[in-house]
Amino acid sequence: MDYAQEISRLVGLAIQEAASDIHLVAFRQPHLRVAGELIPLVKERELQPDDTAKFAEVLMGKEVFADFQKIKEMDFAYTYAAAPGALNTKPRFRGSAYYQQGTVAVTLRYIPNIVRTVDDLGLPPILKDFAHKEQGFFLVVGPVGQGKSTTLAALVELVNQERSEHIVTIEDPIEYVFSKGRSIIDQREVRFDTKDFQTALRALFRQDVNVALIGEMRDAETISTAVTAAETGHLIYSTLHTNNASQTIDRIIDAFPGGQQAQIASQLSSSLLGVFSQRLLPRISGGLVPAYELLINNNATANLIRERRTSEINVVIETSSEQGMIDLNHSLSELVRKGEITPESAFIHSLNPRSLERLI
Repeated sequence: MDYAQEISRLVGLAIQEAASDIHLVAFRQPHLRVAGELIPLVKERELQPDDTAKFAEVLMGKEVFADFQKIKEMDFAYTYAAAPGALNTKPRFRGSAYYQQGTVAVTLRYIPNIVRTVDDLGLPPILKDFAHKEQGFFLVVGPVGQGKSTTLAALVELVNQERSEHIVTIEDPIEYVFSKGRSIIDQREVRFDTKDFQTALRALFRQDVNVALIGEMRDAETISTAVTAAETGHLIYSTLHTNNASQTIDRIIDAFPGGQQAQIASQLSSSLLGVFSQRLLPRISGGLVPAYELLINNNATANLIRERRTSEINVVIETSSEQGMIDLNHSLSELVRKGEITPESAFIHSLNPRSLERLI
């Protein structure tokens, strides 16, 4: 079998079917995730262990595949070369290869080759304000696969089109590839362009950087350097796999030893711009629609962070809509009112169903 040709065919099929993900697992047929549902390709043959390993090697290249065989998991990017157009306009995929029960498995997440705007994504217009800030720390959070990278890409592209800045992205792997705009955008991929997130972050201070996108904050050192960068004149965007704003702040502070938590809480209270949490819900008419929560750091929020009273942050969000804050339950109830989602879907995704009952 020509595995390069076969993976190209499967990727082309996934794009044709508007799939968000491709799953290649031994002893199973290839599966696609379409509008949130995992669907087997019933006309395809069942993959064997040698097939999934060969697919991984084609997708990653021999050198990276050799590293993968040693460490047993690897993130990578794949460009669909069979598509027409210039290289920077071809569809891309974020890949994750791993071992399960001694065999190789691969998951590919589709990354559109056009960076969509805040309006295109159905996100609240107030998000654009966070592309106009000179410095500070802004986080987009949510579970895996809920569009966090797409939202951050929209903000970076807004900066790129409206401001003349030096923007650096640090990613593992690079996802969206940005086109030329008013800004200079350097996109650095861990392992290929830099040793790791921490090394690249420390280098920001010597590179005349205005705006930085950190693909993910994975440890205390990365968080600490990012917060310091936000304090020292940089606009920092990043993500965390958390469910809401209060949990996000707890996760950041708890990443540090007890003796350092007061300091990081103080730094965060002054440097944080806001936390945007989002979910993608099945739309009644088809496709997905976002529901979201937005915390904006005002005096009340800053005091709660500094004093570690994060459990009260939800109340601040619920009572501060006039300042632009958005409560998740209000977002869900509005989607129900507009006929975008079912009440059942709203309750499934609510973090406080009892409160939602009063709104629907």
